[in-house]
Amino acid sequence: MYNIILDTNFLLSSLKFKIDFISEIERICKFNYELCIFEGTLKELENKKFGKLTLEIIKQKNIKVINSKNSYVDKDILSLNGENYIIATNDKELIKNLGFPIIRIKQKKYLILQKNVL
Repeated sequence: MYNIILDTNFLLSSLKFKIDFISEIERICKFNYELCIFEGTLKELENKKFGKLTLEIIKQKNIKVINSKNSYVDKDILSLNGENYIIATNDKELIKNLGFPIIRIKQKKYLILQKNVL
């Protein structure tokens, strides 16, 4: 089973571009997975445009919250160990440093899953 970690910018961009990221992830991930976010992401969403709506979706869909060890969520993501993670992000800097598969928004319309092994 994979843990799909949803990054803050991924969540906000999905709503901005009116992408139903839940059904899109179901479409591209034909394997067992659990959607997760870091606790720090909840804090980052609090005062953002679409933040309130995103928090409601997280609660509604029972997305698992993982304890943050850092004040900066990207550090938490980069410190993950193991092979069962997929990171949903559009952060170009983060993507450059990740050795995990990623899910990203393509053409502001849909999601793609790509291998991103360093």
